[in-house]
Amino acid sequence: MIDRPTIDRIMDATKIEEVVSEFVTLKKRGVNYIGLCPFHNDSHPSFSVSPTRGICHCFTCGKGGNAINFLMELEQMTYPDALRWLAKKYHIEIKERELSSEEKQRESERESMFIVNEWAAKYFQNILQNDVDGRAIGMQYFRSRGFRDDIIKKFQLGFSLNQRTALADAAVKEGYNPKYLAATGVLIASDKEPGQYFDRFSGRAIFPWFSVSGKVVAFGGRVLDSRTKGVNQKYVNSPDSEIYHKERELYGLYQAKKAIAKEDCVFMVEGYTDVISMHQCGIENVVANSGTALSVHQIRLLHRFTNNIVLLYDGDAAGVHAALRGTNMLLEEEMNVKVLFLPDGNDPDSFARNHTAEQFRQYIADNQTDFIQFKTDIMLKGVTDPVKRSEAINSIVESISKIKNQITRASYITDCSHRLGVNEAVIINALNGFIRNGMSEQVKEERRAAGLRDQNIAMPQQRPVQSAITPLDKLREVEDLLIKIVIHHGDEKIIVEDSEGNKVELPAAQYIYLDMQGDDFKFHNPIYNQIMDEAMEHIEEEGFKCDTYFGSHSNPEISKLAGLPTGEQEITTASLQMKMNEEKLRQQILKDLLCFRTHYISQRIVEVQQEFRQNPGNKELLAEYVKLKKMNALVAAKSNNVFN
Repeated sequence: MIDRPTIDRIMDATKIEEVVSEFVTLKKRGVNYIGLCPFHNDSHPSFSVSPTRGICHCFTCGKGGNAINFLMELEQMTYPDALRWLAKKYHIEIKERELSSEEKQRESERESMFIVNEWAAKYFQNILQNDVDGRAIGMQYFRSRGFRDDIIKKFQLGFSLNQRTALADAAVKEGYNPKYLAATGVLIASDKEPGQYFDRFSGRAIFPWFSVSGKVVAFGGRVLDSRTKGVNQKYVNSPDSEIYHKERELYGLYQAKKAIAKEDCVFMVEGYTDVISMHQCGIENVVANSGTALSVHQIRLLHRFTNNIVLLYDGDAAGVHAALRGTNMLLEEEMNVKVLFLPDGNDPDSFARNHTAEQFRQYIADNQTDFIQFKTDIMLKGVTDPVKRSEAINSIVESISKIKNQITRASYITDCSHRLGVNEAVIINALNGFIRNGMSEQVKEERRAAGLRDQNIAMPQQRPVQSAITPLDKLREVEDLLIKIVIHHGDEKIIVEDSEGNKVELPAAQYIYLDMQGDDFKFHNPIYNQIMDEAMEHIEEEGFKCDTYFGSHSNPEISKLAGLPTGEQEITTASLQMKMNEEKLRQQILKDLLCFRTHYISQRIVEVQQEFRQNPGNKELLAEYVKLKKMNALVAAKSNNVFN
């Protein structure tokens, strides 16, 4: 964790105009600077940079903020990564907390793996560019695909020699420990000869995988020449390792992230060459999952950059299957999904090589369809059997049920009714059944694997396409408000009264914690409870800052919650640089805690009633119910005094 004094030094040294000018050409205008906005297709300068206020702002799209906001939005950095970027620019030494011996060992192992992967990538590139076999075989292959030198360099493509020990021998010669190359999967340890290693990718064209931050995490290798005939597995990829998990990475994302954020859309393709050819064509907002099924992790990774995705697949059976496989998961993760199949005999690679970027984009615009039309065309074309038609319609309705936005869901219900000629009420009844069943088993499994709890979708009650607002819904809303106060203002002092009426000064987070603990209340969201517990663990440490601590947290869900304001919020000096005054903060906390108690008690009453129906003779439940009713009356009276 980066300490507070270091953060202060970084912020003091940072000049907003110098940071922005790394990415945008700025012109002086009075005391400010202007330039073309990097967040949208700007035709005239609408992006303003104010050195005196330390902020930037686009008057067209509204995005901007301070230097950290700017880097987080444009480069899709985390808060700690943005700080490190600024520290590097201004030559400021980063001081972080001391790691334990186990953490140091683990970090050392990880860092060693990154180092050897970086070396391997350069080794493969050197072989491609300078070795006789590399140029004759590897470069010839890339040339046959039409790849230019600048594209080969951009994706750091390479070649591995046919000799099974060539890379291992080179690594040892240059002082690298082959065990780390084996740990990343570049080498394979011999079962028969201890200390003997073989190259996994020998005789293959090399496609390096990069993390979002640009570190080499894995490789893909394609077998070349005559050996491709009759070969079932033309591509070999790095196995999972400490630094690479295939379900968490997307090929080409590092090269595409800026374009994705700027275009607010991502194209999903299947293979390496599809990505590279589209880049060469001029379409850069494209990634590939390399033939594997889309995972929740990959979708969330893309969601950091855009809500809009176009599945761009071959029109063959495999492409159709891939599109069908990913649609529901994308909808569940609140992505706006379009599907596009290329003309017969074309894949993104061949289509990009034969068309300009403008022609490709026009084809996409003219031919992409929403998922209902896609499923209708695929599953109902030529189907006359009533049973099969019913199954197909059910599949379409199931996809609609994954949409969480109720207005969007209602719009699709109407659209589906018109297209399929099915009464809207029938569709709604079927949809409600799917909602009751919740998320797909695949998504549930992946959520559990990721340590995330399932999200229950509230059942519609009054109108089938709308969910009634429940006490739990209201409780979650106020929990969100309280945890934001803990994160952003938890270390700030407020003056409150203790049980004896004396005025005391406490950190905001501590007061919230004590107030909830008084009645043994806890957040329903376990992540929020973790945040509260960790805040209490460190709150009395000198110099502890909640926003800094949680902004650099190892749990990405927590660090995301701690993100600074972005262009979606009003950009003002006050919102970016100033804290709430003590009295305003105190009043806000008191009101939010009162709302929390109201909805917590209401929700618990509902739960107790449900439990009592299952066990009507339980006296403890009856006693708790009576107690909750009394508490509810007291809170209601207090609420009337506060809010009226």
